Amino acid sequence: MKHTRIAILGSGTGSNALALMNHFDGHATIQTTLLISNKETCGALPAANSKNIVTAVLTNAAIEDNQSLLKLLKQHAIDIVVLAGFLRKIPDAVVQAFPDRIINIHPSILPDFGGKGMYGARVHQAVIEAHKKSSGITIHVVNEHYDEGHYIAQFFVPVTASDDASSLERKIRTLEQRYFPTVVEGYINSLTD
Repeated sequence: MKHTRIAILGSGTGSNALALMNHFDGHATIQTTLLISNKETCGALPAANSKNIVTAVLTNAAIEDNQSLLKLLKQHAIDIVVLAGFLRKIPDAVVQAFPDRIINIHPSILPDFGGKGMYGARVHQAVIEAHKKSSGITIHVVNEHYDEGHYIAQFFVPVTASDDASSLERKIRTLEQRYFPTVVEGYINSLTD
């Protein structure tokens, strides 16, 4: 049986990338083949190496040049790209080469608090300052515009009067860990059915 080969792109602590790698470790039909980061300090790189997943660190310039990232994905015969805390815009050439096959997770209920520059603590602080009663995560397909691809799933948490950006971030991280890997799996299965 042919495996669906996924590439994970991550930048930061790597918690979502690690959750994905663990979820698909030994999976019958989905294989994490490649982990790409734009930062040598990405927390998921050591875990990927320990799981014999190929890793690559690309400079921001290499990612933006429209060819380096695409070449790497094709070299490893990648079927699906999953952005797990990856903070760079995906070049249009890559989006066009993987139509409906690039998945991202965003730490708010889109379309609110999305777009260029809206990531991590900035999102949570904006939610708090807007006095929202709920926040959550949006798992969506990537297109040529920040956070505008069609939504696959959204999950909500309440925002209480005692929440600050840090406590809201912890709530969001719990949602991410709980739902992101299974939603990615379900979406991949829907493409291959």
